[in-house]
Amino acid sequence: MQNNILPPIIEITIISAQNIAKNKSYFTFSRRIRPFIILSAASSARNKDLQRLYETREDENGGVNPTWGDKFRLSLTHNFFNQRYPGIYLQLYTKHLLLGQSQLGWCMIPASDILNRFSHVGSTQFLSYRLRSGDGSRGQGVVNVAVRLEESLCDDHSVIGIPVKL
Repeated sequence: MQNNILPPIIEITIISAQNIAKNKSYFTFSRRIRPFIILSAASSARNKDLQRLYETREDENGGVNPTWGDKFRLSLTHNFFNQRYPGIYLQLYTKHLLLGQSQLGWCMIPASDILNRFSHVGSTQFLSYRLRSGDGSRGQGVVNVAVRLEESLCDDHSVIGIPVKL
């Protein structure tokens, strides 16, 4: 019998952000900030074709220190971890009724942080990442997340051994 291992499942909780910078061009039209985060996956930091995965709700009241607590379960293929620069991208935006969305910053959870920081499967790690500006330069603010690697599931529960007569 062949054992088919399914891809690992990663649970990411977007907890909060702290001291995020306000986009100056955005705030000429509005003083209110309603931040939300889009989670995307890509195999390279230079990859412009990010695969959009999930979006948090808008924080209507948090201002430059928003909180979410939104949980997402991602099933990543084994090829994801074999790419040159794999990671989960967190893109921070704010919405305006007339102008649409405006990016406030981004950061990346490297695949190495997901795989190397766990003492055992099922443990949760609390991680913080500094935001970057749209051009990749160091931005202002930090995003706080909780990451949990769940055990890969097998679709075949075969056991190898010698049968015992009872």
